[in-house]
Amino acid sequence: MNTLSQLSKDFLWGGAIAANQAEGAYLEGGKGLSLMDVATAGKKGVSRHFTDGIQDGTYYPNHGGNDFFHKYKEDLALFEEMGFKCFRTSIAWTRIFPQGDENQPNEEGLKYYDDLFDEMIKRGMQPVVTISHYEMPLYLAQKYGGWANRQLIDFYLNFCKVIFERYKGKVKYWMTFNEINSVVFMPEIAGVLDRTQEDFKQRSYQAAHHQFLASAKAVQLGHAIDPENKIGCMVLTLVKYSLTAKPEDVLLAEEKMRYGTFAFTDIQVRGHYPNYVKKHVEREGIKVHLEPGDLEEMKKGCVDYIGFSYYSSSAATTDSNVETTGGNLVSGVKNPYLPTSEWGWQIDAKGLRYILNRFYERYEIPLFIVENGLGYNDQVDENGYVEDDYRIEFISMHLDWLLRGVTEGSNCKGYMLWAFTDNVSPMNAFKNRYGLVEIDLEDNRNRHLKKSAYFYQNMIQTREFEIEDEENIYK
Repeated sequence: MNTLSQLSKDFLWGGAIAANQAEGAYLEGGKGLSLMDVATAGKKGVSRHFTDGIQDGTYYPNHGGNDFFHKYKEDLALFEEMGFKCFRTSIAWTRIFPQGDENQPNEEGLKYYDDLFDEMIKRGMQPVVTISHYEMPLYLAQKYGGWANRQLIDFYLNFCKVIFERYKGKVKYWMTFNEINSVVFMPEIAGVLDRTQEDFKQRSYQAAHHQFLASAKAVQLGHAIDPENKIGCMVLTLVKYSLTAKPEDVLLAEEKMRYGTFAFTDIQVRGHYPNYVKKHVEREGIKVHLEPGDLEEMKKGCVDYIGFSYYSSSAATTDSNVETTGGNLVSGVKNPYLPTSEWGWQIDAKGLRYILNRFYERYEIPLFIVENGLGYNDQVDENGYVEDDYRIEFISMHLDWLLRGVTEGSNCKGYMLWAFTDNVSPMNAFKNRYGLVEIDLEDNRNRHLKKSAYFYQNMIQTREFEIEDEENIYK
């Protein structure tokens, strides 16, 4: 029996969603179109892609989501029953500014999030809010070219100012950009859409700089509006192990972690571009335009904590004749010592301990696990029940290694499952399900607790859990 007694009583247990993946109601309440509103469904082996506006006959899963927009009170009642201390969501930019560049916000959208946050607080949960979670207004991508255009900084800060002021005293924990390092792997989420253009890489790097600058300015703005605000960055952790003991493989693994993950936390925690980043940009032949004062602003806007997602790991080797494995936004070399999910993700609970320790040794600021979960093509049995022992085992193993990281000194403030309810997967819509609660797409998106929901509830209430070491449980 594992005990959670070494975690503080105020440790934040919870779950996470994103507005674009859960809310649905894509044109209700004065909302405008976001990039994800023109993202197709995709399927295993075929990534989702963005269309030029809404096309007749095309299925856009984000339009309906899991109907959180209408069912949030029902969901929050379940979260309270689970014992949640926090809940993470995002504010859809297009509910507040439908095009993104307006001067005046949409009051109907602001009122919706007032009601949502009030309901969370009433039920004993801290709102944890991502400001931008793959939800750029489509208009900003089409008219301005997305984050490659410096004007996006002002539009974003206008958005930040409105929500910081409106939700002062309700929201304490903020994150500026979801998985900001994803701009490297999928610049489209930053509104850099046309990969056929010769300057695509240049615009992608410029977009990253503008997001770093916008994040730093948002931190300063948020602290000025409410000194109680805690404003963090959020990164996708790309844990890489060397496939062999060859020095070349070891160096490659470190290089991939440096440029895939640590570059983005280094910049936002330390407030400057490390020399290795500058040299990398030079080698790539990229000329990122900086205006006078940019570096000073970045220095003044260091984040308060690191929020991060952790799902899997992969290996690295200079040998090209090796088996690879899949992932959400990125893939990697298959590690022969790890089990693999049906979607090709390698299950590596020990990696959570590894990254907790790496982050804390490097920065010594609070850490927050804001996404961790297992995607699976869940099957409903004859009784209408999902008996997801594989998800229970996944959670148990990761919590076990989370505890080991904490006992070794990592200052982890909370843990959030992705996701409490099934929602639209970035890659496979509703085929790849992550929730503790099943969403019945055939019956008005009604909610049904899976076996894992009862496990999570009991774990939070008793502060204990068991691990059953079962081989090949994810097959």
